[in-house]
Amino acid sequence: MDWETLQKECLACRRCQLCETRHNVVFGVGNRQAEVVFIGEGPGEQEDLKGEPFVGRAGKLLDDMLELIDLDRTKIYIANMVKCRPPQNRDPLNTEQDACAQWLSAQLELIKPKIIVCLGRIAAMRFIKPDFKITREHGQWFDRGGVKVMALYHPAALLRDPRRRPETFVDLKTIQSAMREDCTHTY
Repeated sequence: MDWETLQKECLACRRCQLCETRHNVVFGVGNRQAEVVFIGEGPGEQEDLKGEPFVGRAGKLLDDMLELIDLDRTKIYIANMVKCRPPQNRDPLNTEQDACAQWLSAQLELIKPKIIVCLGRIAAMRFIKPDFKITREHGQWFDRGGVKVMALYHPAALLRDPRRRPETFVDLKTIQSAMREDCTHTY
C-alpha cells in the first residue's frame, strides 16, 4: 500500500466506536523517510481538533525535547497508536488499539524506521511488552525485529510531574547516541 491509499483509507476508518465522537482522524506527521519514529497513545483534544499529533501543551514540550537532541518534526515521524481521540482523553481500550493497529503497522512498514520511541506507558506496553513499567524501564533499549525500541515518559506526564525531566533528558541523550551510531541520515 502507498502513503496516499493508506491515508485515504485511514481517514475513512469506522472500525471502532471512536469514529463516532472524533472531529478528525489524526493520521501522523513528519518525514516519511525518517529513521526515527515517535509513537504516542492517542490524540488529545487539540490534536482531534487540528488533525495533527502533539499540538497542545504536551506537543510544545515534545518539540522542546526534540530540540535538545538536534531534532525537529521535519527529521522524524510522529504518530499515535489510535488515530481518534478517546473520550475525556482516557487510555485507549485494547479493542480500540487492535482496531487501529493495521494503520500504524502499515505506516511503520512504509517508513522502515531504525529507532522507535514510545511516548509513555501505553505505547510501551503495546510495542515493548505488556507488563512494561515506565518508572523502571524507561530509557532501556529493546530489540523488536532489528528495530531499536525505547520508551520515554509521555510529555503530558512530564507536565504533571516535572521531577521526571532530568531522567528524561538522560534518555533523550541515549536516543541521540543511538541515532549517531545506527542512522545514516545526519542527525
